[in-house]
Amino acid sequence: MLSTPVIQNLHEHFSEAQIDFLVDEFASGVVAGNPWITEVITFNRERDSSTGTILRVRKRRYDLVIDLFSNPRSAIIAGLSGARIRVGYPFRWRKYAYNILVPPRGGEVHNVDFNLDALRHLEIPVHHFRPLFPLNDEAKQFASEWIGANQLDGKLIVGMNPSGGWYTKRWGPDHYARLGDVIAEKYHASIILLWGPGEEEDVRSIHRKMKSTSQIIPRTSLKELGAIIRHCAYVVSNDSGPMHIAASLDVPTLGIFGPTNPYLQGPYGKDHRWIRNEGIECLACNLTSCPIGNICMTQLETSRVMEAFNGLVLESKKQKQSDVHQS
Repeated sequence: MLSTPVIQNLHEHFSEAQIDFLVDEFASGVVAGNPWITEVITFNRERDSSTGTILRVRKRRYDLVIDLFSNPRSAIIAGLSGARIRVGYPFRWRKYAYNILVPPRGGEVHNVDFNLDALRHLEIPVHHFRPLFPLNDEAKQFASEWIGANQLDGKLIVGMNPSGGWYTKRWGPDHYARLGDVIAEKYHASIILLWGPGEEEDVRSIHRKMKSTSQIIPRTSLKELGAIIRHCAYVVSNDSGPMHIAASLDVPTLGIFGPTNPYLQGPYGKDHRWIRNEGIECLACNLTSCPIGNICMTQLETSRVMEAFNGLVLESKKQKQSDVHQS
């Protein structure tokens, strides 16, 4: 998601070039339909071998390969791609896979800028910074029908996303249930609960615990999820893919953070906010398991998150008023 500005800037600089994007199959929906990509090439970690992927890439005879991930597998693919120019980050032995090395600023700048550094190092102008999540007509129709079927048309909808790739990134269902009730009461909002594979039990738990009415979205593709999110006035989310999708769709987004760093991975753009428990010394530890009880999340009080949400709403209203005056 946060690499999509690289694609737009590449297209602007090499307007006649074929630009392909290699991505894990499960995440292909993020870039499918991107107007600046010629072809999305997918691989499945369980089904496709690295050798097969390397051969597929070599057959295309690329002039330039940019490895924004620079993990062991992507480095090997880039190194054996046959491309004359191979760009990547000098992480351990992977630096030998590339002939142009980009100084990494992973602990200094947001991941969007970290990715764009590859272009800056190539002296390619960077004019575009906003991540793009393109929606298709089928997904929009799916979302509109679901919104209508659940009598949500014309209502203020707040999406809550309790997911997170690691359990340490998840602010728990009890917290979300309390937050949903407060938001529903104060703003007369309709709460919808967002989820993906393996996360349905969490949203069912929130739904059971909430005193206010909430709706659980159906199983969706990434495009359908994005189309539903687009109907939201606001989204509250743990650090996750749906958080970045919401931000890219200009839905004011509040990110909840603990083990990851919001300065580096927070929702990108001026219309979004984040909250974390600043009293915890071990914030941004990047641990996928916690030896001290995940206190950055368990001790983050609902009242503090609600205060941050109120600030998001206020700032969003000010921005809308400013946009009206300017127009």
